[in-house]
Amino acid sequence: MYKIILASGSPRRKEILEQVGVKFTVLSSDKEEIITKEKPEEIVKELACVKARDIADKVEGKAIIIGADTMVAIDGQVLGKPKNEVDARAMLQMLQGNRHQVYTGVSVIIKSDVKRDEFNAAEDIIISFTEKTEVWVYPMKRKQIDKYIATGEPFDKAGAYGIQGKFAVNIEKIEGDYYNIVGFPIAKLYTRLYEEGIDILNNGEEQ
Repeated sequence: MYKIILASGSPRRKEILEQVGVKFTVLSSDKEEIITKEKPEEIVKELACVKARDIADKVEGKAIIIGADTMVAIDGQVLGKPKNEVDARAMLQMLQGNRHQVYTGVSVIIKSDVKRDEFNAAEDIIISFTEKTEVWVYPMKRKQIDKYIATGEPFDKAGAYGIQGKFAVNIEKIEGDYYNIVGFPIAKLYTRLYEEGIDILNNGEEQ
């Protein structure tokens, strides 16, 4: 039996795990995010790994530590969380009437209590992957963009929007995992861990 730890303070990731019935605790990483990669799909995986490793080094015993990072990209340009209204407006103006990509990197560190080497230390299992979803946004007028910004919803979200919130009326279509856009590709996480013999829906019980 493993304890499951989410190394992220994201309320959306927390909600997704709760929605499917995973029992977990949150230990948010405060490690400085230093980016050495250039491609969005590599950046999110790198940041997810940093979060997971930071928490893994602080916990003892059998544990599954889950790190994740999400970002939006359009024409190769990465869009993080907007700093202010001007920033949010610029991002939404880029996205409206266009297709963009949402990337989520996930890094899972499985800490075992099985001793595997001559130093009597356990060897961690590390699972890392990136999920990509294509998103098309309907054309929006300035008035629509301003009204959405006024809700306050864009400011804690990559790309300045949340598909699960008020921005849903502006989404034309998606291609890929919906939950990846929200911030957590839960189906892929569940499947990859189950392939390792761990059922996170059953308190991290080994199969």
